Amino acid sequence: MTLATPRVSGSAQWTDARLLHALEEVVAKELDRHLKVAKDWMPHEYVPWSDGRNFDGPLDGEPWAPEQSKVTDIGRIALVVNLLTEDNLPSYHHEIATLFGRDGAWGTWVHRWTAEEGRHGIVMRDYLLTSRAVDPVQLENFRMAHMSEGFESDNRHSMLHSVAYVAFQELATRISHRNTGHQSGDPVCDRMLARIATDENLHMVFYRNLLRAAFELAPDQTMRAVRDVVVGFRMPGHGMPGFERAAAQMAIGGIYNLRIHHDDVLQPVLRFLKVLEIDGLGPEGLRAQEELGMYLEGLDGEARKLDERLAARRARIEARKAAAGS
Repeated sequence: MTLATPRVSGSAQWTDARLLHALEEVVAKELDRHLKVAKDWMPHEYVPWSDGRNFDGPLDGEPWAPEQSKVTDIGRIALVVNLLTEDNLPSYHHEIATLFGRDGAWGTWVHRWTAEEGRHGIVMRDYLLTSRAVDPVQLENFRMAHMSEGFESDNRHSMLHSVAYVAFQELATRISHRNTGHQSGDPVCDRMLARIATDENLHMVFYRNLLRAAFELAPDQTMRAVRDVVVGFRMPGHGMPGFERAAAQMAIGGIYNLRIHHDDVLQPVLRFLKVLEIDGLGPEGLRAQEELGMYLEGLDGEARKLDERLAARRARIEARKAAAGS
């Protein structure tokens, strides 16, 4: 892709308004591509409605109990985290609509993205309640607490920071959904989350391609934004109740951890964009590129340590099982 607008390097800075205008044509092209490849789907088709029955309360149904759930323990933890993340869609919409605007191709994309993300929360909640996969009272209490706190992005420094963040975050969400489905123990859940993950991957492609165009326009500025985002990356659900404990359990369970983050989220996007190979950068861009490379090396080392701890943990568990069976 070659943009007619000249690139800016060195100390020169693009304003958000100028970048939004310069990238409008790219957004329009990516939106057209997205609409051609994205397939509409019906959330109700992925929900096992015949499994549903009334809960206790005004309809005098059956209270929820853990043994009613078909999903694994780790699947239940991850499903709650994933749904609570989707629940904050109004806040996410506000964030990106404020940054990107509601007019032109940007606005059309913002609304389309919001509509597609809305399906994810709808189908996940319907599945969880119909299949009695999770405690509905706890789930609602968590939702109220999480949404009452609102959401404020870590990446409000500039629109470039926001674009860089979602390029990685959409892929991270896709990976989390897919791994949750694989480890849920329920083929219905796995199929539902695979459908959601397909959407998330298309969203990642949109933002990744937009980030590629930003590198062509303002390589130094974009490099700094990517460095900041990668170094400070947090999933959008970090503010939900009990997130740190749930994240630790998901890491141990192989749904999302440092190794997955490094190998399956950061590296694919960075390699596609050839971020560490970009030349012609000014002093600040070059410094950001070097710092990004050093950070990735350190993260790989941390992931290796985690791999070793998890392997040792699995070995202890297997040893205890073997001893108990002898």
